[in-house]
Amino acid sequence: MGRTITVVAVAGLLVLAGCGGFGGVDDADGTAAAEPDGDLEIHHIDVGQADSTLVVTPSNETILIDTGDYRDDGATVIDYLEAHDIDRIDHLVSTHGHADHVGGHPAVIESLETTGEGVGAVYDSGVPHTTATYDAYLDAIEAYNVTLYEVAAGDHLPLESDDLEATVLNPPENETSGDVDANGVVLALEYGEFSYLTTGDVAEPTERRLVETRGDDLAADAYQAGHHGSSTSSTAPFLDAVAPEVAVVSSPLDSRYGHPHDEVLAAFADRGVETYWTGVHGTVVLATDGNEIDVATERQGPTDPEALLERKADAQSSLAAAPDGLDRPHADEVRPSFDDAPVRTLPR
Repeated sequence: MGRTITVVAVAGLLVLAGCGGFGGVDDADGTAAAEPDGDLEIHHIDVGQADSTLVVTPSNETILIDTGDYRDDGATVIDYLEAHDIDRIDHLVSTHGHADHVGGHPAVIESLETTGEGVGAVYDSGVPHTTATYDAYLDAIEAYNVTLYEVAAGDHLPLESDDLEATVLNPPENETSGDVDANGVVLALEYGEFSYLTTGDVAEPTERRLVETRGDDLAADAYQAGHHGSSTSSTAPFLDAVAPEVAVVSSPLDSRYGHPHDEVLAAFADRGVETYWTGVHGTVVLATDGNEIDVATERQGPTDPEALLERKADAQSSLAAAPDGLDRPHADEVRPSFDDAPVRTLPR
């Protein structure tokens, strides 16, 4: 913790310059630890009431976490990848099966496999969602023979970079129920002295279990607010364990669910968390050399959570928010199990 944060607002698509130098940390044996070489970029793509996060390592290895809502059919994510000359995703992570997280998976997989360099592997909790969206996602994996891994707490994404570690903290190994949200993939990234946490839509019970079982592993300099900033997530004990300096919320300014909820913004304000909201700032990109953090935003806007509360009140005063957490995927439920997929498990 204790990173230096620089904020840069730019118009249009984002291309980030390098950050400053990094001071190596001594290993236990007294030798200097290897210094990360280059910048890690984390792109929170503005996909409305949905999630999609692109991670690009200094060696241009790519991790794509979720792909937005099914109604967009991957178009925003595909356009973003093309604008940044990315024609391969090495690791496609599905936090969970809801249509606002895997909705673009079929189109993104097809696009990369037919006009790009493909998808290296897909990572899933193994807890299915019985919708046509999820069915189409698994069909795309099968059609293009993409490797599918079922992951659980303790797994690590097999990254080429020795400087970056991506650790799965949820779902619990051998203890999953059928709850899609509760068993969503929680992923922690570590790069030098920098740490990042993304939690999908996990809610209070899962957050409580994570605090009890993985408390020290939750600390993160940057945190993507759970469930689009819903008060079902980002509970006080969890935020105290994470203790982020920066938070990013992925939801539109006119979120029909009222995201981010007032309670969450107030909790960020109480803790002095620099807060970015795609509904206000557009796409938000974090870049780090392993020590300092630069933040680039598509649009200018306040980062004080109390100021964002005011912006939200102005924008949403005439909206009647729908019940929180309401999922609106395709109505035709067609896939009751994950068993048909050619699933593998990561070696421990």
